[in-house]
Amino acid sequence: MRRKEALQQLNLGQSVAEFEDDLSKYFVETETFRALIQGRVDIIAGDKGTGKSALFRILGERYANVPELSRVEVVPAFNASGDPVFRQLAEGGTLTEPQYRTVWKAYVLSFAGNWLLNRYADRWTPSMAQLNELLVRIQQRDSDASPTGVFSRLVALFRRLMNPRRAGTEFSLNESGIPVIAPYVEFEDPDTQPPLRVIPHRDALGLLNTALTETNISLWLVLDRLDEAFAGYVAVEIPALRALFRTYLDLLEFDHLRLKMFVRKDLFRRITAGGFVNLTHVNDKKVEIVWDDDDLLNLLIQRVRANTEFMQTAQLDGKSNSEIFRTLFPKQVEEGSRRPDTLKWMLSRIRDGQYVKPPRNLIDLVKKAQEEQLRREDREAHEFTPGQPLFEPEAIKDAQTRLSEERVVDTLLAESGQLRPFIEKFRGGKAEHTFESIRDTFGLTGVEDGDPATRGITRELIDMGFLERIRKSETYKIPMLYRDGLDITRGKAFQATGDASETDEDNDD
Repeated sequence: MRRKEALQQLNLGQSVAEFEDDLSKYFVETETFRALIQGRVDIIAGDKGTGKSALFRILGERYANVPELSRVEVVPAFNASGDPVFRQLAEGGTLTEPQYRTVWKAYVLSFAGNWLLNRYADRWTPSMAQLNELLVRIQQRDSDASPTGVFSRLVALFRRLMNPRRAGTEFSLNESGIPVIAPYVEFEDPDTQPPLRVIPHRDALGLLNTALTETNISLWLVLDRLDEAFAGYVAVEIPALRALFRTYLDLLEFDHLRLKMFVRKDLFRRITAGGFVNLTHVNDKKVEIVWDDDDLLNLLIQRVRANTEFMQTAQLDGKSNSEIFRTLFPKQVEEGSRRPDTLKWMLSRIRDGQYVKPPRNLIDLVKKAQEEQLRREDREAHEFTPGQPLFEPEAIKDAQTRLSEERVVDTLLAESGQLRPFIEKFRGGKAEHTFESIRDTFGLTGVEDGDPATRGITRELIDMGFLERIRKSETYKIPMLYRDGLDITRGKAFQATGDASETDEDNDD
């Protein structure tokens, strides 16, 4: 068989969960997933590409067949595609954190309430009848219980309440001549006056919880895409999401209602920065997605094993993960006694400066290597011999260059915000820096060494994974994941003195 034919038998699926039709076939069950379905955690934190969306999809697809969730309904409370529905909250201006908290609680009540009433439309319990009356009273009862429909109606209501045509007080005397002062609010459309009766959140949500209790089910409302919800609205993002997490804490008293949130780790850090009351309660219900090297190898090889025809062609049945990897890939990508083996080489090039190694990067790297190898086979065909590497070193190197270029555009620069101009200043330079060389790269010559602006920017670049600090020194390095995409070459952007800094070549892992 030609090597090209063997390569064409290998289908590694999609690296992005939203686009993967066969995700269930490739999904690797982890301790994070088990903690989620067992109800031990409510908040899943992970970096981009680490599998948050995959966990959400598999939870939604499998929960009906999971014994632990026999009395649980898992309902997405966000729209999985298109502009995030919560963005409507930012487009109407900035609110205070307590006001955002009110919006989130009203959304939970309206979304969960309409879902419950529509599901049990022909068999309402007494509490459901009261819940229906409440939602009608606040103009949030509708047969459309989709996240977009519910949130749009809610935002429209709040905008009317926040923007009355006229407000003031009326003064009069009663029959006894005693002054009477009465406030009034007048809205644009007198036929659709928003209700002004105050309904305590706790009472309304308690009624919802009672209605759920009467059905003997618990409702998990799942929230994902929170990092996209308020992108571009800096003044709104943190207070709105802090309010959401406070709402989560407030809902813990209701035993049949729970929020399940998937959030980026860096966003979670920003939300809780500067102090967050009862953060220990949040952390107690939070788990971070972590992938070690063995996990990543297992994920990759499980995708290989899913290709029955290829496994037979390559004579890989019965082999271990390590044996399959060594059969498919060359021993080294770069030859030399000080150069790492292929797996270590690949993992060192998919990680960022925080040592985060997203599975998405590994899958993309191998898929791009497959494409590069197929192009090489088109130029010069080779026979495929089971036991011999399927991929050549040059195909893997070319794939890594393409991965770097892609991640610089779709991750690094796309999400760097105000840091983008500073990242661009490193383009075409060297990989290793001192604080002084970073300051010079920024063009801040003549500034004292203690310049707080440069140090602040450097810390932010470290936090986002663009820079990594070498062994607690004042030396910094750009990870290999981003080098080719920014035309950054190995070496120092400063004059080395003695052995003050490890060399880039000696730190390939």
